[in-house]
Amino acid sequence: MSDSVALKSAPAAASKAEPWGAKPRRALSGRNIMLYGTLIVAALYYLLPLYVMIVTSLKGMPEIRLGNIFSPPLEITFEPWAKAWASACTGLNCDGLSRGFWNSVRITVPSTLISILVASVNGYALANWKFRGADIFFTILIVGAFIPYQVMIYPIVIVLREMGIYGTLTGLVIVHTIFGMPILTLLFRNYFSALPEELFKAARIDGAGFWQIYLRIMLPMSLPIFVVAMILQITGIWNDFLFGVVFTRPEVYPMTVQLNNIVNSVQGVKEYNVNMAATLLTGAVPLIVYFVSGRLFVRGIAAGAVKG
Repeated sequence: MSDSVALKSAPAAASKAEPWGAKPRRALSGRNIMLYGTLIVAALYYLLPLYVMIVTSLKGMPEIRLGNIFSPPLEITFEPWAKAWASACTGLNCDGLSRGFWNSVRITVPSTLISILVASVNGYALANWKFRGADIFFTILIVGAFIPYQVMIYPIVIVLREMGIYGTLTGLVIVHTIFGMPILTLLFRNYFSALPEELFKAARIDGAGFWQIYLRIMLPMSLPIFVVAMILQITGIWNDFLFGVVFTRPEVYPMTVQLNNIVNSVQGVKEYNVNMAATLLTGAVPLIVYFVSGRLFVRGIAAGAVKG
């Protein structure tokens, strides 16, 4: 008898039970329309010039002269890309961007590695090994990050000339390494400060020294911030024009300076397809770096901004 009553009362209790969980949202709510509408407009704003550059670089000059810059190419050709890489004139030389590409590689790789390694040690020391005047030193270093580059160009030219390395790749590597140091030190210092202090204290109790703690504990835990530093340095150094044109000579111009010489050439016919192909080739390396390590960049930049 009791079982039958329980069975009859179960549906009634179930019907009176209130729904639980988050209330479902409408897909076409005003908030979603505003959010995604803004994102779509912003994406189109940035992607439209890229689209024009790509389709223009794949067209021949007769098709470009028709004036339909948004239309896809009727006949795809990669001749502008080949010319931009191997035979476009960048001043007195007509060997394209290939020489500038390898010059940029020879500038970017050592500048990035040296600045990141030195800045990581600086940030580690400032975060975990307090010494007399550490805060003053850190303040001076950060102030240096906000001094306009143009103010320092002439003194640096004098210094490099006296050292005998003005106009060389070595001099430009030193310049990029020095100018990248303040902001990278700030990032590494904030990142190491956000790590649990107990790890450092436990290592000190076990007898680990400065380099042992850095190499065995801090370094393996710092992949995200190293990726952030790498992206910032590669992007800044590869895209640099001012230092490249001031501190080097035509034989060792980086890729950005050669791109400027191609686009602003006043001799012959303006080949817009070659100019667009040269621009895409110059920007390919930073884009590839961002696409490959973008997720780690977001993680690292967030972790490096936790403490000041």
